[in-house]
Amino acid sequence: MSRGPGSRARLTHLDANNSPAMTAGEKLQQTTADKLIKVQYYAILREQAGRSEEAIVTAAQTPHELYAQLKARYSFSLAPEMVRVAVNTEFGQWSQPLADGDAVVFIPPVAGG
Repeated sequence: MSRGPGSRARLTHLDANNSPAMTAGEKLQQTTADKLIKVQYYAILREQAGRSEEAIVTAAQTPHELYAQLKARYSFSLAPEMVRVAVNTEFGQWSQPLADGDAVVFIPPVAGG
């Protein structure tokens, strides 16, 4: 994810209740199942999340689990079936395993003009 000079991606920890438990600057206490995932949002998902990107510490094992956590947190209006997912710059499957350090992009349908 590219960021301008001086900008920082927000680091958020999603716990079992999908609520932010930690932010950047706080000590991270991760379990072995937790992983740091970089997430980017586009179009309506960016509007609903209120940001274009963030870094998340999560125990989600797949993009589907991660999207479910984020959908609960940000009240995304789109079902996963309407969104494409890319992991590490390649279109991926909703069921593929996530690893620490992965970059995930959720891509909603777009309209041209």
